Amino acid sequence: MALMIRDAAASSIAAVLPAKSLELKHTIRLIEVLSAEIDEIEDAINAIMDTLNSPIITIPGIRNRMGAMILAEIGDFSRFDNPDQILAYAGLSPSTYQSGKLTSSYAHMEKRGSRYLRFALFNATQYVCIWDPTFKVYLARKRAEGKHYYVAISHACKKLVRVIYRLQLTGEAYRTA
Repeated sequence: MALMIRDAAASSIAAVLPAKSLELKHTIRLIEVLSAEIDEIEDAINAIMDTLNSPIITIPGIRNRMGAMILAEIGDFSRFDNPDQILAYAGLSPSTYQSGKLTSSYAHMEKRGSRYLRFALFNATQYVCIWDPTFKVYLARKRAEGKHYYVAISHACKKLVRVIYRLQLTGEAYRTA
């Protein structure tokens, strides 16, 4: 491939420069090495997830990589008494703003806690809302209520955390409602 690119460049308006050719060869080799390392890591993740046999990957839209991120960040589910504690740990619970008798009606996400768990849950929710009809309908209902897309996704994320919590505690596979 590098030779084809070099030959195409030589017949174009560009000049043949040995330094650029050497740089291109090394860049291609580096990409090949990194691709092999990524494949090795993917294989290790798949082996670990097969060993864990977690019901989280039975949820449509969550596969080994995203499931591994969620499980690794949450750790032992028995540390949490309910799914709301996982939401708080991920920083997905809404903040409260009060000053005297005034209570703000526009609350932002806290964004405290594990940003990696928040990232994994948020992205997993987006895929689950595409692949699972129950979550797709739930997201559409929240959007029909006039909620912004990301607000609706955060509501679906809360629902997904409740589902994941229940599946992990019971060991049952996900069933579409």
